[in-house]
Amino acid sequence: MTAFTIEGFRYEKVPGCEGVELSVAVAGTGPALVLLHGFPQTHFMWRTVARELAADHTVIVPDLRGYGSSDKPVESSPATYSKRTMARDILAVAASFGFDSFGLVGHDRGALVGVRAALDHPSAVRYLGILDVLPTADTWDVLRGVDAKVAWHLYLMAQPTGLPERMIRAVAPEFFASFLDAWDPDGSTFTPDVRQHYIDSSVGAVDSIVADYRATAGIDLEMDLQDRADGRQLIMPVGVISQDWGSQLGFDAASLWRAWARDSTYESIDAGHFMAEAKPKEIAHFITRLSERDKA
Repeated sequence: MTAFTIEGFRYEKVPGCEGVELSVAVAGTGPALVLLHGFPQTHFMWRTVARELAADHTVIVPDLRGYGSSDKPVESSPATYSKRTMARDILAVAASFGFDSFGLVGHDRGALVGVRAALDHPSAVRYLGILDVLPTADTWDVLRGVDAKVAWHLYLMAQPTGLPERMIRAVAPEFFASFLDAWDPDGSTFTPDVRQHYIDSSVGAVDSIVADYRATAGIDLEMDLQDRADGRQLIMPVGVISQDWGSQLGFDAASLWRAWARDSTYESIDAGHFMAEAKPKEIAHFITRLSERDKA
């Protein structure tokens, strides 16, 4: 049986907030860098990038709450899977390894956790890297008309507790596989065993994954809208790398991000959604350049 662990990394169960334990891989020495995964994946998506960056960073790679081998608490309130709560998990994990500040790079769901961590705890997040996502409020703003079908799963998982979980569980392997296949343009990013790992991990986490997405249509959106109204900004260096979704859906991603972060850069990449696995050298280089802005 294949072990889906990052070669050369040690693994620990680390307390997050409110008694939730996260499964965390860690290796390297130097300034801390936290890497957060997206959907429908686990920390394993960072395996190649993490090994390269561990040469001069302490690289900390958790499974988010509700995913992979981390705890999956029952959604007892909207806050259970709010990005504010998930961000507090990450601060607790970093602190357990002796770091009160760190670089933070997230893909997809992990990037949304990163944005909330950076807004709520600006002294802790030294720089923020974002892979292939928009801020929550902007995501809902740009999804209009028939073009919004690209994000149909957001609407399904936004529904009240019960029905979306039952619908997804009925066809869970096919549901999660559909995203791995649709978002991998040439079908070459995943080996069969890695693809199956992501499907199996997600099938075992239907309720918590839906709760994570439900929060994005509720409590997370409320937080973003309040921050926008208050004029809150990401004050650390921010780097965004993405597919060119804007040309398809009619928005300017660089401008949307500049509204949240004056010190931001934006670049597009010729890769599918799973860019950290499809083009790990390019993503490692992107993160290295971002960390150098923190030193300048």
